[in-house]
Amino acid sequence: MSVVGSGQVSGTPDVLRVTFGVEQVAADVAAAVATVGERTEAVLGALRAQGVQDSQLGTSAVNVFQEYREPGTDPAYRASHTVLVETKDLTGFGALLNAAVGAIGNSLALHGLQFDIEDKSALLAQARELAFQQAKAKAGHLAALSGFSLGSVTAISESQGQFPIRTESAMLGKGAYDSALNVVPGDHTVEVSLQVHFAWA
Repeated sequence: MSVVGSGQVSGTPDVLRVTFGVEQVAADVAAAVATVGERTEAVLGALRAQGVQDSQLGTSAVNVFQEYREPGTDPAYRASHTVLVETKDLTGFGALLNAAVGAIGNSLALHGLQFDIEDKSALLAQARELAFQQAKAKAGHLAALSGFSLGSVTAISESQGQFPIRTESAMLGKGAYDSALNVVPGDHTVEVSLQVHFAWA
């Protein structure tokens, strides 16, 4: 017999990850790349001024490509640099956003934010126990309905999921946000699904 059980457990986030993008379109690749490089450094400098350490900063993507233009128009090239900021200060989103916008204005994009739990091992263990209990209860019920006795477990496979809070991507205008702007973390939920195989007794 094979049954599936699932368990969900929620916890309080302790990490905030914010993804900023810096983009520039120019008539040639060199100009686009150079401008993005300068503006990225300006954003990083503004974030460091807010107390963000280099260990909390990282590049998640760099792209350079020729944009599609109508036939007969001059070519253009887009360069972008995506920067990930990770902080334990869950109340500091507004200050970081305001600093980044103040550094480069309309060249900044907010690709998203995510609240997370750095160490989810305890939550996963609890969710796993709930999933197994549900699977065993299902198997016992099915065995009773079929007139058999439930035997030992012969195999288990596991899958995991999580449900963090995110924002949609957006282009930002300089001065559009106040430094007091903050977001509410809410709960972070982890889910474990177990497929459990039982033998007949």
